[in-house]
Amino acid sequence: MSSFLIIYSSTDGHTKIICERITNHLNDRNLVELLPLKDAKKIDLSNFEKIIIGASIRYGNHAKDLYNFINLNKDILEKKSCAFFSVNVVARKPEKNTPETNPYISKFLKISKWKPNKIEVFAGKVDYPNYKLFDKYIIKFIMFITNGPTDTSQSYEFTDWSKVDDFSEEIKNNY
Repeated sequence: MSSFLIIYSSTDGHTKIICERITNHLNDRNLVELLPLKDAKKIDLSNFEKIIIGASIRYGNHAKDLYNFINLNKDILEKKSCAFFSVNVVARKPEKNTPETNPYISKFLKISKWKPNKIEVFAGKVDYPNYKLFDKYIIKFIMFITNGPTDTSQSYEFTDWSKVDDFSEEIKNNY
């Protein structure tokens, strides 16, 4: 039986939902603990065999705390079987929905200098009704210039849940 730690850095909660789906998928024959990044800072990572980190993008960046966490724990992360995934709306575009073609994955790997065993990218969600006024209109502008949805009365989920399930299955069987 393997023990997994799944850590999430989520801006609006969608990355956490993806992590919960992965947790449910892995839980059938593994011990899985799911924690927000702020709580993961307080635990001993060496107690887990496998570590998965999921992080969202806001305004073109992963959270600074994510990079600090990886930097502080790089030695142990490099000794473990680890996976990383990014959640971003750019991944809604077919030409930017793989780890090799997604600009935020490239940026993350360059800045973090960490090489997880498995890397993935999932398209996220634009949730206009739940954004604060400033975020709503900045994100609307970003969507406008990238040919995305701009009706602020609606939410738009782009996540390919079968891709999340495939990732979970691969992690369960190969890492």
